[in-house]
Amino acid sequence: MAASHIFRVVFVNQGKVYEIYARKVSHGGLFGFVEVEELVFGERSSVVLDPAEERMKAEFAGVKRSYLPLHAVIRIDEVRKQGVSKISALEGGNVAQFPVTLYPAGGDPGGKR
Repeated sequence: MAASHIFRVVFVNQGKVYEIYARKVSHGGLFGFVEVEELVFGERSSVVLDPAEERMKAEFAGVKRSYLPLHAVIRIDEVRKQGVSKISALEGGNVAQFPVTLYPAGGDPGGKR
């Protein structure tokens, strides 16, 4: 039986840090985006329900595939088992992300002038 891969994807969205779990992560077909498929959430059969994870389930309900901007992804880890999906506040008040461009100066994506 093939090993089941689970990835923890941490990214920034609208001033908050999202941590989600998925079975498939790739560079996808859209340039500059990370493709995340088959999101994994905790079992509903559990007696104790986590309101934060329930909010995540509601937000991603009906989502087959999600494309995350490359510059918003903080890290992607392959993990042994699934954890709890959550949303947390973005901390680090006076630290800003260094501006990154996907194209070289001059706007020519091929790098030719």
